[in-house]
Amino acid sequence: MKEKCYICEKGNLTKKRVDYNLYGVNIGKFNAEVCDKCGEIFFDEGTSKNMTEIAKKKGLWGLQTKTKIGQAGTTLDVRLPKRIIEFLNLKKGKEVEIYPEGKNKLVISI
Repeated sequence: MKEKCYICEKGNLTKKRVDYNLYGVNIGKFNAEVCDKCGEIFFDEGTSKNMTEIAKKKGLWGLQTKTKIGQAGTTLDVRLPKRIIEFLNLKKGKEVEIYPEGKNKLVISI
């Protein structure tokens, strides 16, 4: 008997190799169990450790952070942490596109 999904509890889990992306960068294909109903993907502990090591080697580990909105004159600004600046190779004066995505997300596209 197949194992049931831990999330939806309706679907069956099937072993597959799946691509894993972190911050839009593919870090490889990994063994996982995938729910045939909700699509949830589960990795075992060993696979998760391997994925973490690959993410660290690619400079992706720890990029997510919190920052505060500041003010410059009458406009607001968002300060970018040094690690993100270096990862994206951003320079002063570089033009970016910004737009809201719903009420809770701001997208900055290079």
